[in-house]
Amino acid sequence: MTIADVLTREQNGIFHCGGARVRAYRRQLATVVTIRGEIDAFNAEQLGEHIRRFILGEDHVVLDMGDVSQFAEAGISLLETFDEDCRAAGVQWTLVASPAVTESLGVGGTELSGTRSVHEALHDVADSIARRRRLALSLLRTS
Repeated sequence: MTIADVLTREQNGIFHCGGARVRAYRRQLATVVTIRGEIDAFNAEQLGEHIRRFILGEDHVVLDMGDVSQFAEAGISLLETFDEDCRAAGVQWTLVASPAVTESLGVGGTELSGTRSVHEALHDVADSIARRRRLALSLLRTS
């Protein structure tokens, strides 16, 4: 067994990487990717590679980092790269940030912001879909 085997394992749909765990699941409105634990210089790049697998089609992504207890500067780069990849794919995404993540983002001067819970993020996605539908209907009626 190599160090990579110890640091990176998938068990029961949970990806373990250093002090962090990632789990993704599909909801009706979005794919929710949950990261728990610690994000540091040691695991940030590998976590970023793993979570980018969930940028699919036009599906909205909720990146739930509400249970991240430690968020190093490398985590900011992870989020910026995730944001760039989502924009390139035309995928909207929402961040659910823990206090550790919020504090680091404030210090890092990044423009990323988020919501307080997955429930709130999914509610925002539903509202956005409803607004687009109303707009589309109004455009159809005027044509």
